[in-house]
Amino acid sequence: MKSEERWAKSQENRFKSAMPLAVLIAAPLVPNARLAARDAVERALVDLDRKLGPSKVDTSEAGRAAHANDESEAIGRLPDAVVYAHGQRDIAAVLAIAEKHDVPVTPRAGGTGRTGGAVPAAGGIVLATHGMSNILEISKTDLLAVVEPGVITADLHAAAEAEGLFYPPDPNSLKTCMMGGNVAENAGGPRAFKYGVTREYVLGLEACLIGGQVLRTGKRTIKGVTGYDVTALFVGSEGTLGVFSEITLRLVPKPDELATVLALFSDVRQAADAVQRIIANGLVPRCLELMDGPTLDAIRKQSVPVDARANSMLLIEVDGLALDTTIERLADALTHGGQAIDVVAAQDAAQRDRLWEARRQLSPATRKLAKYKLSEDIAVPRSRLVDLFVEVDRIGQETGVRHLTYGHAGDGNLHVNFLWNDEADKPAVDRAIDLLMHATVGMGGTLTGEHGVGILKAAYLPIEQSRELIGLQQQIKGVFDPKGLLNPGKIFPTGHTSC
Repeated sequence: MKSEERWAKSQENRFKSAMPLAVLIAAPLVPNARLAARDAVERALVDLDRKLGPSKVDTSEAGRAAHANDESEAIGRLPDAVVYAHGQRDIAAVLAIAEKHDVPVTPRAGGTGRTGGAVPAAGGIVLATHGMSNILEISKTDLLAVVEPGVITADLHAAAEAEGLFYPPDPNSLKTCMMGGNVAENAGGPRAFKYGVTREYVLGLEACLIGGQVLRTGKRTIKGVTGYDVTALFVGSEGTLGVFSEITLRLVPKPDELATVLALFSDVRQAADAVQRIIANGLVPRCLELMDGPTLDAIRKQSVPVDARANSMLLIEVDGLALDTTIERLADALTHGGQAIDVVAAQDAAQRDRLWEARRQLSPATRKLAKYKLSEDIAVPRSRLVDLFVEVDRIGQETGVRHLTYGHAGDGNLHVNFLWNDEADKPAVDRAIDLLMHATVGMGGTLTGEHGVGILKAAYLPIEQSRELIGLQQQIKGVFDPKGLLNPGKIFPTGHTSC
C-alpha cells in the first residue's frame, strides 16, 4: 500500500473514532490562543480558493473534524479549513494569505504527535503536508537523502536500506508518522541510545515562514560552521517557526549484523541495575528497552507469552560486526549475580520482528487497560533510573493513581503512563503528573525526551526552564512570527493545561 493510501486510511479510521462534531465545537480550548476575526477568516478562505483551487481547500465538516485532533488527548478548536499542500508554492501561498488576514495556521504531517502539536488551538487553517511524500534523492556517495515532509518514516528506512544505507531514528509510530513531524518534534525512538535522535541527522532544510518567505538552511556536508545553526533551531521547534517543504538528511552505512536479546527479571530494579552493568562494561546496544510488571501484563493481554514469574523485561538489540563476543559479554552482564530469570536470543528475523511488534504496540495496548490514559515521556540521567522507578511507585501510592512504565532505558527516557476510569479521579491524576514533573527535574532530568511540549506540557515548562530562558525563546519566536500566527498555543505556558 502506498504511503498516501496508508495515510488516508489512518485518517478515515481516526475520524470514525473521533468525537462528534458538536462535542469538538463545544469542547473547551486548552490554551488561551487568540482567535481570528470571522470576517478575516472569510476573506482568507476566498483568497485560498482563488490561489490554490477548491481541490486543495477543504471546508467540509468531515475534513475539518478529521484534522482537529492528533494522537494525543489534547482538544483544540475545529479548524475553519484544511489546505492540502502539494508543494513548496502551496505552503508559501498559505502562509502569505494567513499573514495578510491575521489567520492562524497549524502545520500538520502525519498527525501522530502525543502532546497536541498538530491540534489547532485557535481554529484557522490546518496546513496538511502529507501529500508531499516524495523521496527526492538518496546518495550513496554523499551518504544523504532529500525528502519531502510527507514521507513516512518507515518508507525512508526501506528506501535507504535498499541502497545498503541506514536512517537510524525510529519513533514507535514509524509506520504512520512522517518526516516533517519527526523534524518538528525532534523525534527519538529505541535506537537513539546508540545513534541519537532526529537532530543528529538533519543537514539542511527548506522552510517557509509566515508571510510566504522561503529559506534554505544548512548544507549537504557533514562539516559546516557558517553563521548561526538555524537548521538546529528549526529542529524541535514544533511548527512554531516555519513549515518544512524539503529536508536533507544524513545517512550512515547499514550495519552488517543484528541480534536481539530478551532478558526477564523478577523486579524492575534488577532490570535497571542490569542496564547500568551493560553500560559500565563498555557495551553500547543500539536499543535498550525496559518494561515494568504492569507493562508485561499489557503485553500478555496481546497474547504474547511472557514467563509469569517476570515482573520486568529488557529488550536489547546490538548491531555491528562479529557479534558473538558482544552477545557473550551482554549475557554476562544480564546474568550477573543470578538476577535474570531467563535470557533468550532471537533465532531469526521473524522472531525478532515479533518481539519488536509487541513493543511498538504497547501504547495502543495500554489504551485498552482503562478509559483514560496520559503518557509522560520524561527523561533522567541513567544513574537515576532506579530512583525514578522508586519515585513513580511512591507517587502512585500517594495519589492512588494506577500507572505503568516502559521506555528507552539506554538514554533514560521512560514513558510513565497514568490510567484511570472515572472523571472524578482527574484531580488525583493532575497531582500525580505534577509530582512526577517536579521529581524528574529534581533528578537532573527533563520534562520530555521525544514527544515535545506541545499543548499538554506547556504549563510545566517553568518547572525546568527559568523565566529568562522562556522569555528569550519567545523573543526568537517573535522574530520569525511577529503576529503569533504559526501554530499558536504551543510550547509556552498560557495558564491552562489538560494534564
